[in-house]
Amino acid sequence: MGIGNGSPSDSRHVSHKEIRDETTPLLPIKEEEEGIHEFNGASFSGAVFNLSTTIVGAGIMALPASIKMLGIIPGILMIILVALLTEASIDMLVRCSHEGKITSYGWLMGETFGQWGRIALQASVVINNIGMMIVYMIIVGDVLSGTSTSGVHHRGIFEGWFGPHLWNSRPVVLLATTLFVFGPLVSFKRLDSLRYTSALSVALAVVFVVITAGIAIVRLIEGTVEIPKLFPELDGTNSIWELFTAVPVVVTAYICHYNVHSIDNELEDRTQTKPIVQTSLALCSSVYIATSFFAYLLFGEGTLADVLANFDSNLHIPFSSVFNDVVRVSYVVHIMLVFPIVFFALRLNLDGLLFPTARHISRDNRRFAIITGSLLAVIYLAAIFIPSIWDAFQFTGATAAVLIGFIFPAMIILRDPYGIATKRDKILALTMIVLAVLSNSVALYSDALNIIFHRKVEA
Repeated sequence: MGIGNGSPSDSRHVSHKEIRDETTPLLPIKEEEEGIHEFNGASFSGAVFNLSTTIVGAGIMALPASIKMLGIIPGILMIILVALLTEASIDMLVRCSHEGKITSYGWLMGETFGQWGRIALQASVVINNIGMMIVYMIIVGDVLSGTSTSGVHHRGIFEGWFGPHLWNSRPVVLLATTLFVFGPLVSFKRLDSLRYTSALSVALAVVFVVITAGIAIVRLIEGTVEIPKLFPELDGTNSIWELFTAVPVVVTAYICHYNVHSIDNELEDRTQTKPIVQTSLALCSSVYIATSFFAYLLFGEGTLADVLANFDSNLHIPFSSVFNDVVRVSYVVHIMLVFPIVFFALRLNLDGLLFPTARHISRDNRRFAIITGSLLAVIYLAAIFIPSIWDAFQFTGATAAVLIGFIFPAMIILRDPYGIATKRDKILALTMIVLAVLSNSVALYSDALNIIFHRKVEA
């Protein structure tokens, strides 16, 4: 089953321990069972790296453009505010789950809102994560094999090094990546098995920040960078509306809620969950702020929606092409290592939607292999044939992400199934819902207007 397939009705017929065993996503196994070897609990550092890797994905590359739109001071304040709201929403989930001895997000939604609550959560995670997976694979293809946009061809790393060949074409490179990188990494049944790749992934994100900061500081000393704007430049109602389009980008960059229970379940001491979340959010916020600030300082108003594309040009420093390749290679490896962490929750939730009454997917090797292989095939084909799907998931991904990260946790606290919510909790929950609905409604409206406007201009 996927993330929590238990329901209130189940608890009337099955003992609590049985529900826990059958609905928990990849529980730590304390003793050998069905051929699974002993597992004594995940470490604090391993959990921090896994949660941090869940957070820091492709969103890091879109944040500099958000800073460009909002200005440095409002942009950085927005990153900090969303981090604080994320910590609060995760705390809501964890407190309710520990009180009710609930071991998954979906199960908690099922206990609070019934079967349709669980289905809504699982469908949101599937929509959000499969969109992210396709975007990740598109980025890998763009960086390694190149891409053409508006008649301009951007050479990939392999094409730049070896020239264009069949073996480094997009379909072949992505097929090899799927079979020899993604395939082995997504075959693990516990998140803690990915702790070392997660640590490497976070380290590579830091490498990107350090290189970007170093180049920006050198250019600043040489006096060859523009002074960035501190506040947004507003020239009418349209500009104000456009500012809201930056909100979903920042919100999506912090969505990790679908893996919190899996990490919490694998801990030997579950009281560590809160400090793990706080440490991960502090680490990721530092990376986000540094990346956004130095990338915007480096590229100024030329900062693109995906800042990685800026590293396809002359940086005006010695060995510019070398630094460009190092940045792109480190980032594409980072994306490859983030992929299995996000895929983990995607597989669990899709399984929960398709087989809500079956035994846990980790105990059914055949179903595990079929769902894993099918998902990889769909993601691969989507990345090959419909790379423009990025635009579609700006809508579905942003909407699902807000539901997962803020609206669902706030609704749980307002319903308060275990009687633990304080007046402050409920005020905060209501505020989160209002902010999420308003900001995303305005952002979606503005995005729709922009797409319609561009199509009219092209016509």
